[in-house]
This record gives sequence, structure tokens and C-alpha cells, in this order.
Amino acid sequence: FSTDISASDTIIPIIDLTEAAEGSSVAQNLQTAWDFSTGSATVSNTTTTVINNTGFWKIDYVFTSSASGAATKTASISINDGAATKVIWKISQYPVATNAVEETKFVFLRAGDSLEVFSSDSASTVDIVYRQVADVNGRLTNPLGFTPQ
Repeated sequence: FSTDISASDTIIPIIDLTEAAEGSSVAQNLQTAWDFSTGSATVSNTTTTVINNTGFWKIDYVFTSSASGAATKTASISINDGAATKVIWKISQYPVATNAVEETKFVFLRAGDSLEVFSSDSASTVDIVYRQVADVNGRLTNPLGFTPQ
């Protein structure tokens, strides 16, 4: 049924201001996709600072160890704030013929925080890739080169 609009009618517009309606958002799994800004590092027999920028970071790491030597193989990923270190992942295993463990995690780094990767010896290696997925205030970081339409 339809009517003609007259001067006494009230028109109430409905405006959808959500990110989905404006087209500036992308599904979470697509927003965290690996892209050309993805960084990487290989750590063996040392501790290495991998990330020292604020924000939310997606990290994927593979720990690989071999039967070389008799010592237990150890690796860890920690957040260091300059005064203390908090381990967020650690593995210790007796040497076996090539063994690998892979995981993906998200970490948050504040101002002054850094992400460190440790490997106990040359027969244990941590390969890590990382990408910032949001800034320190939680604003999402889209994949490099992605422009919402």
C-alpha cells in the first residue's frame, strides 16, 4: 500500500554507520592475512629481539630440533619490558631425530615491550613470521595494499 507524502508527514531516515555498511571492514580471517609487510627471523643458539613496535601482532613459529648432542633442546618466546621477561611459549624436549612443532598466536606489545625468541643450541631452531594486525589502540591494520571498496 502506498500513500502520497504531504507536508504534515514525518520522514525518519535510517542510516547504517557500521563499518560493514560503509565497506571499510573485512572479515577477521582476511584482515589477518599474511602480506608483503610480513617479517621473519630464524633464531638458533641465541636470543634475538624480533619485534619492538607497539600493537597487536600475529606470530607463527616453527620449532625444529635434531638428535645432535645429548642435551635437552629448549626454545622460548618472551615479552620483555626492559625490566622483566614474561615467557609466553616454551618447549623443552630430549633430542630426537628431527622433530618440529608449529603454532600461531597473537601478542600485544606496549610501549617499551619487545618480543624475544630464544634457542638453546645450534641443533634447535625457531623460524618465526610476524605481522602487525592492529595498532596499540586496537585500530585494525589491513594487509599491505588492501583498500576497502
